[in-house]
Amino acid sequence: MNRKSIGSFFVVAGLVVSGPGGAQEIISLPAEDHHLELWFEELYRVGVLSGEDWEKFGNVRLVGFDGAGQLYILDNQNSRITLVSPDGGFVRAFGRRGEGPGEFQNADGLVVMRGGRVVIADIGHRAYHLFDAKGEFERRVRMASEPGPLTLTELLPDPGGQAVFSAVGSQTFGLVIGGSARTIRHTTRPVVRVILTDRVARKDTVANGWLPDGEPSSYTVGDLVTLDLPLHKTFGPLMLVGVLPDGSVAFSDSSAYEVKIARPGEGVWRILKRPLQPIPVTNRVIEAEKQRQQRSASGGGSVLSGVRESPRGSRARALERIEQLQFFEEVSIIRNLKTGWDGEIWVQRHGEDPADRYGPVDVLDMHGRYRGTFPAGTLQLQTAVRPVGLATFGPDGLVAFIERDELDVKTVVVRRLQWR
Repeated sequence: MNRKSIGSFFVVAGLVVSGPGGAQEIISLPAEDHHLELWFEELYRVGVLSGEDWEKFGNVRLVGFDGAGQLYILDNQNSRITLVSPDGGFVRAFGRRGEGPGEFQNADGLVVMRGGRVVIADIGHRAYHLFDAKGEFERRVRMASEPGPLTLTELLPDPGGQAVFSAVGSQTFGLVIGGSARTIRHTTRPVVRVILTDRVARKDTVANGWLPDGEPSSYTVGDLVTLDLPLHKTFGPLMLVGVLPDGSVAFSDSSAYEVKIARPGEGVWRILKRPLQPIPVTNRVIEAEKQRQQRSASGGGSVLSGVRESPRGSRARALERIEQLQFFEEVSIIRNLKTGWDGEIWVQRHGEDPADRYGPVDVLDMHGRYRGTFPAGTLQLQTAVRPVGLATFGPDGLVAFIERDELDVKTVVVRRLQWR
């Protein structure tokens, strides 16, 4: 990460305790915010309406950088990955819709390894497609068969290049498309390492995240598709995961300010804490949130797994869902978490309004140091719910933002971030 002078705020207190996976180091971070400054240098943007033919995307789903600073853009509407050079020029495009090798049915996941290998998760083929650094198709790895719905989860690169990470509970929804039903509910939200060296993917559990009590709810669209949505109480703890350069994972799974560091084969071995207290969810907070969601309920229809609802049906269902909302007893502090190229952990808290996902952003590192805080309004880390904002970090201070213009067209903007 490019930056000028930057201080470190070291451990206030350290404690080693025995946990389920062995000894855990507890690191207490400062309670007071130390404000940081940041500035951006825009390098290029692609996807603008006035751009060249190669950058006219159908839908920018995901983006990622390799170690050379090249940007990969997954256009899942056109089933294509576009590679952009560090200066914003076109390098190549690969992938297409179809049944053959290197062809996609439903490409919804993108992982870019540091060496340039690309992994595409395809729920249509129930497989991972692997491409080498030249964009040539290597092989297809089948997803492991499991009971219950095929879930879509965020995928993150293993620095070793032979696996990807994911977590139960980080998915946006699960799609029921046949197969045997799941008879045993999840009791945790595991972080898993999906190994791609064989014909069929294998999963190893790295750590088990906390799963709040509750049953998942079903959602039927037009009697055609049933979605098994993971239960998430409003203001409840999200399952947020990032991968660090040494292959460890950083994750948040509770309403408190805790970031846990886990290693494959070892589990959680370090916990970073700030003594910030969650605010209670009162009746006033509940009513304000329901009113906010009612105001924003769209009448323009919605699309779930390719099935479109009418505007009237979409709004009616949204209002029904709002009335049936379940609320957590307190407002979870951490609303997003991403990891940087050099081991920084970027933690976004909620703002002054409990519903504001884009509050202050703390910068920690994998060694347990608190670097400082960017004030609310400085940065917006992208979420699955709002797929705009800072989408991913790259080498040498590169960051990619996904933005929408006045015509709702997605543009990818690459900037160099510096902070102090």
